[in-house]
Amino acid sequence: MIPRLHERTHTPHDPLAEALGRPVSPNEGLTEYTVVAHWPGLDYFTLDDEQKIWTSVQWAEHLEDPYLEHPFAASTDGDRRAILHLTVRLHPDDRQLTGPEWSETAHRLARAAGIEIPGKEHGCRWIAVQAQPQRLDLIANLIHLDSAWHAPPADILRRLADEARRIEQDLHLISPVRTEPTTRPAIRTAPTASAQLASVLTQLADEQAGPLAAVRGLIEHTAHQVARQPGAAGTDTAHRLELLARRLHAIQQDLDGTAAHLVQPRIAAAPPTTRRTTHRSP
Repeated sequence: MIPRLHERTHTPHDPLAEALGRPVSPNEGLTEYTVVAHWPGLDYFTLDDEQKIWTSVQWAEHLEDPYLEHPFAASTDGDRRAILHLTVRLHPDDRQLTGPEWSETAHRLARAAGIEIPGKEHGCRWIAVQAQPQRLDLIANLIHLDSAWHAPPADILRRLADEARRIEQDLHLISPVRTEPTTRPAIRTAPTASAQLASVLTQLADEQAGPLAAVRGLIEHTAHQVARQPGAAGTDTAHRLELLARRLHAIQQDLDGTAAHLVQPRIAAAPPTTRRTTHRSP
């Protein structure tokens, strides 16, 4: 599960369209199977007999309302971009999550990001959208109902990553930092030059804590951010970065294979077979 934090915007329409994979529409109703979670205070804004299915435009307007209600709310540096957009993607080989599992994941990530504070009645408006395979989008307005501006924690990315690891363990999902089988044959620690070199190569190729894995993660994150930039130049650069990340992954696999080859026991050469000659009578 890989969390991504997008650049904040002034309006929720574009983030919601990206989450849906199509433009927002006044005619398309989003059911509870698409909007899998939302801020708890929404229950106080809807009557029991009120229509439960809102269109995507209505959801966008609901998230945008704090702008109209508090036109002077802004961050400490005067920033009015209050729409926060968070995306998480599951591993391609992960199983399909159920609706309650997506809802639980959304609430846990919302708490980790600080946009949902248990017991706080006048918090942020947010919704969680699950409209694309193996992907969940959280969209929130940082303007509280009492006009206060919510400042996300400075270490929000670390908190999201830590919570993502815990969710993976609880729901038995695949961690992106450990795509190889965890039960790797142990390398013999014999005091030989081959074993020592193999140990170094194994550390370089380690998907969990190796330096190349960290570099690859940074490149993939940068490619995702560059792809958000307008213009064809950003798309081309993002594609080149993705190719670099793939080359790094191939290098990791080559290093891992070389390390395994270094510690393979050498098979003694078989002695040459003696050719038997059969005596034939003339």
